[in-house]
Amino acid sequence: MDWDDLRIFLAVARAESLSGAGRRLNMDASTVGRRVARLEAAVGAALFAKTPQGYALTSEGGRLIAPAEAAEKAAAAASEATRREAGISGQLRIGAPDGCANYLLPQVAQKMCETHPRLEVQIVSLPRVVNLSKREADMAIAVSPPDTGRLTVQRLTDYRLHLAAHRDYLDRHAPITELDDLRGHRMIGYIPDMIYDRELDYLSETGIETAQISSNSVSVQMQAIRAGAGLGIVHDFAIPFAAGVRRVLTDRISLTRSFWLLRHADDRASRRLTLLADQLAQGLRAEVARLEAL
Repeated sequence: MDWDDLRIFLAVARAESLSGAGRRLNMDASTVGRRVARLEAAVGAALFAKTPQGYALTSEGGRLIAPAEAAEKAAAAASEATRREAGISGQLRIGAPDGCANYLLPQVAQKMCETHPRLEVQIVSLPRVVNLSKREADMAIAVSPPDTGRLTVQRLTDYRLHLAAHRDYLDRHAPITELDDLRGHRMIGYIPDMIYDRELDYLSETGIETAQISSNSVSVQMQAIRAGAGLGIVHDFAIPFAAGVRRVLTDRISLTRSFWLLRHADDRASRRLTLLADQLAQGLRAEVARLEAL
């Protein structure tokens, strides 16, 4: 059985579509379909059933997942054995919430690529937790540790958030010195039914229930605050990127959250990914500390 066919089989199983697998493999969907058909002919059974939701594994396909993943792991180990530690190359895909992806990971990725010139870093920012079981990424950063899944979890660092507004907004309104002064102000925050992790429910800790301007993206919220549209909870590490944004009521409203690094349990034996995970963790801690000190 050809390992390359198994690689394509796993991509379809994880993406649940030929086009999604093709994007991950940099391959035409029609080519992916032909390769799946070739593998099905080789094993003598249908591996996928086409449904309105996409390509679902048949019982025969489900039984092939474990040996295919074992072959994937063996291929990665063989590749690692021929690669010198000082010259880590290839692709590293990191999933992260958009605040981390926008304000921290670009600088961390830049330093990792300087250390490993042949490394390609991909940053995936999604309004949900990245699915490592479907191999949407090699590793992911989350704002809370997961309760389920075959994952290794490492606490990375704490970070702080405060209520903030642009100086133009503050100049147009009466001074804010007490929590009661927030009544009547326009608030900016998350769309309530799109908060995918309880740790992102920032405004509830201020006693404010409604945001007049809301988005599922913290970066969009920051742009609204920069535009002078109102007040919102922002990451301290994002403030250096937003000229004119000032923290408000720092003695009354101060939140602390944590970043967690998630990896698939099967990747623990990968020296390459472990080295890159260590560099990612060190870089993220240093960048949070640097930006919060500005």
